[in-house]
Amino acid sequence: MRILHTSDWHLGRSFHRIGLLDAQREFVGHLVRTARDERVDVVLVAGDVYDRAVPPLAAVELFDEALHRLAELGVPTVMISGNHDSPRRLGVGAGLIERAGVHLRTDPAGCGTPVVLADAHGDVAFYGLPYLEPALVRDALGADRAGHAAVLGAAMDRVRADLAGRPAGTRSVVLAHAFVAGGAPSDSERDITVGGVAAVGPEIFDGVDYAALGHLHGCQTINERVRYSGSPLAYSFSEAAHRKTMWLIDLGADGTVAAERVDCPVPRPLARIRGRLDDLLADPALAAHEDAWVEATLTDPVRPQDPMARLAKRFPHVVSLVLDPEGAPEDSFASYAQRLRGRSDQEIAEDFVAHVRGGRGPDEAERVVLTAALDSVRLDETLGETAR
Repeated sequence: MRILHTSDWHLGRSFHRIGLLDAQREFVGHLVRTARDERVDVVLVAGDVYDRAVPPLAAVELFDEALHRLAELGVPTVMISGNHDSPRRLGVGAGLIERAGVHLRTDPAGCGTPVVLADAHGDVAFYGLPYLEPALVRDALGADRAGHAAVLGAAMDRVRADLAGRPAGTRSVVLAHAFVAGGAPSDSERDITVGGVAAVGPEIFDGVDYAALGHLHGCQTINERVRYSGSPLAYSFSEAAHRKTMWLIDLGADGTVAAERVDCPVPRPLARIRGRLDDLLADPALAAHEDAWVEATLTDPVRPQDPMARLAKRFPHVVSLVLDPEGAPEDSFASYAQRLRGRSDQEIAEDFVAHVRGGRGPDEAERVVLTAALDSVRLDETLGETAR
């Protein structure tokens, strides 16, 4: 069976205040053409269809267009909700939409109920595991504690139990939206850390032939059977080196996996440049970036006059300016964002405690309190988005 694995569309998102709806529409067209030209049997979308729980109307219209085009193509599609989506909103009309071959899986209670498709070699069961917010789904899934590994493990237990009752030789695919150990994050993913633990091990997907993951925006292979497709577009300069692709997966009769990357359209390349302003304006080696979206880090000891205006004369698509003056103290305000990059909420909070105490960080009891407070805030945000 030939599978096209994608995720993290983030419809409605912008890039440094630049609207990306046209680029997202171009991607949808590319997805449909690829499914047709490559004779794909099923399209998978592993969460974060939208960028926020209440998306703008234009994003909803584009999603509607995507559903219609996929349905007209006659290729079944399986989608799950991600941590940016509102499961209830995304899942509205799922029963009716399913009649057109588009299967929306947004309810955690349905983790063990697959979409079953067949090819010449028999059945393939597709299990949709939407993003599982531990505090919200722990009881429903019967998990022994509120953590990502616990709730995802409980969901996978349901998958394996259902699979065990199916005919021998039934192949299986899981869609999941999670942070799996071994994956490389970028700056544009929302933190889903719970209890200070950000990642789950890939062994949690043991027993299935392929795990189609969403959440991390870089296309990457955790192992041969566990992969992230990544986002089809770059949503932060931390993705400047990413090659944006989808996975074209051939699932063999015996469950073997053959994978190929299919490039996505690039609306405009990204470039990160660094140096003194006069040097950046004169360096001939930077000519290749004159048509790119540019993030410029200026190292001038003193802030130059009108830096953005001067940069824009050579780099008309410069959208981000970072000041990192040479010789500045390491803890200067200019480097604040860099110092926070890649750190979890828990680590940032613990560092703050150490800072205000002159270097003495939280003890174990205080760390537990911080963890509980952060989890409570995250849960409140999730409930608030669901209620809106």
